[in-house]
Amino acid sequence: MSCEVATTAIVKNTGHRMTPQRLFILSAIRHAKGHITVSQIENTVRESYPTIDVSTVYRNLTTLRDLRLVSETRIDGGESQYEWLDQDRHHHLICRNCSEIVQIDDTYLESLAQSLMKDYDFTLDTDHFTIHGVCATCLK
Repeated sequence: MSCEVATTAIVKNTGHRMTPQRLFILSAIRHAKGHITVSQIENTVRESYPTIDVSTVYRNLTTLRDLRLVSETRIDGGESQYEWLDQDRHHHLICRNCSEIVQIDDTYLESLAQSLMKDYDFTLDTDHFTIHGVCATCLK
């Protein structure tokens, strides 16, 4: 099954329509190597759909984020970046001194999610976290 067919099925399963604009936006995100900004998404989509408007990109990104198909994060306080959410969730440790970014596995947040559920009856959305601190190199 092609990526586009699978993506269309995922969106339709949420009860939403798959518009051409939405498909191009999702395709840009799915095929990106890591995180991608709104301007990068818009530029990628324009190659195939030249009349796309940035407001359409933002509107679709909000919907896709709310559907938990993509994550939105701000790494190092910069522009929002988006990433396709698949089964292999990951998070980032970001050094506040040197801005080094280390990717960590989702398993590190499992105990936190379980504790919050037990203690507060609160379900944690562990789609994407950035955790700021100081790396080992900067601590020396």
